[in-house]
Amino acid sequence: MKIVLNEPGVDGLTGAVDALRVWQDDRTPLQLHPGDLGWAWALGAERLAAAVRTWSVDGRIIAVGYLDGPDVLRLTTAPDLRQDGNLARRLLADLNDPERGVLPPGKVALEIPNGALLREVLLEAGWNPDEPWTPLRHDLSEPVKDSGLRIEVAGPETAGLRTAVHRSAFGSPRFTEEVWHVLAAGPVYADARCLIGYDDQDNAVAAATVWSAGPGKPGLLEPVGVHADHRGRGYGTAISVAAAAALRELGASSALVSTPSSNAAAVATYRAAGYEPSSERLDVSRTA
Repeated sequence: MKIVLNEPGVDGLTGAVDALRVWQDDRTPLQLHPGDLGWAWALGAERLAAAVRTWSVDGRIIAVGYLDGPDVLRLTTAPDLRQDGNLARRLLADLNDPERGVLPPGKVALEIPNGALLREVLLEAGWNPDEPWTPLRHDLSEPVKDSGLRIEVAGPETAGLRTAVHRSAFGSPRFTEEVWHVLAAGPVYADARCLIGYDDQDNAVAAATVWSAGPGKPGLLEPVGVHADHRGRGYGTAISVAAAAALRELGASSALVSTPSSNAAAVATYRAAGYEPSSERLDVSRTA
């Protein structure tokens, strides 16, 4: 098969998102999700498009990569081709050659789902195991317990509260109200919700964004945070429960989240909220 590498451009982003939707399944390991691109839409469509790569055969997208930073690629493939040797070797060639415009020379990192032949091919070619991540999944076949927080879906009038919680939680000034409006205007956000959790004194204490991939498919939490002034009171667990409930309302079959395995507190928080850990996933990296 002739595999074509593309930079899809703004007009091609919807095709990449649609492919990712189709590939989501509770039987497959955690992988790049439409919500990952939806969250990155806050960069603006042009900047996001510049960070996306697709591989296609006869017009069918068979792999999607997202540059989550200049030297970090998050990549997944069509599940039916995850063990395809031709695709794995082609991806290796494109990842190793900076002239192909996927990854730069020098040290780079790659996220790929467990079970992909590409991992074995990369390791044989001299790449190395890297940071371990813990994927977690909350089954949504049954109703979700009450979170204990008053939950509000953020809208234009409350975007300032939503973004303020995020900035405090992550110590990042970049997620402003203006950026939220860019995020919410993106087409992927039509199947998403930004949640704000309030305590008994009506303080906005936690927030999360949830992304549906469609009815009967796993949804994603990205991101989840607790205001720095309100940590240590169980609000991380509570907003994670509320996120699962919101995804169930959107028709999701499960709620997915992933965190570095080194972040034991985050793993414990999600487990307390009913999320069960899956097999640990290792990134792979190239040092030269």
